[in-house]
Amino acid sequence: MVMPISVRRYTVNEIASWPDDGNRYELLDGFLLVTPSPGSPHQVVATRIAGFLMTCLRDQPDVHVAAPGAIIVRPKTELQPDVLVFRAPGRLPKWEKVRDHLLAIEVQSRSTKVYDADHKRPAYLKLGVAEVWRVSPDERAIYVARKGTTERRHLKPFTWRPAGLDRAFLVPVGDFFRGID
Repeated sequence: MVMPISVRRYTVNEIASWPDDGNRYELLDGFLLVTPSPGSPHQVVATRIAGFLMTCLRDQPDVHVAAPGAIIVRPKTELQPDVLVFRAPGRLPKWEKVRDHLLAIEVQSRSTKVYDADHKRPAYLKLGVAEVWRVSPDERAIYVARKGTTERRHLKPFTWRPAGLDRAFLVPVGDFFRGID
């Protein structure tokens, strides 16, 4: 006789009440995704990308860059991209009120590679994020995905055209990985 495996499902409110233990807890339709705190190469790459995006978007008062950010759809989804670009006119709202997500970025590590590619990327697109970047320090590459298109791998500079903006920016892929082993 085959017995099904029961997997506990959680809510955003439940994980918010847990003490900080250094892990990142995320939910995807109630399923718990747990990853350890990122290492220094991961954080340096994420910070460089966030800094680049902040410079690009400095003349866009309603467009914000957060590292990390959060995409919350209560009661059972809370994802925390390493870098999030979003539009929010006026005062900054709570994460769950933000609905105009222009770009979600995940910097991959060995412990997050499968989650980032197989689960989080499609979830971000399904949740309405305009574009998703998976950044691979090991490959020194950025994988770019948009809804309805095939993910593209970039090893050299590429042009980023943020949804809803009439500007384009040259993304200096190699600069993000300088000095990273």
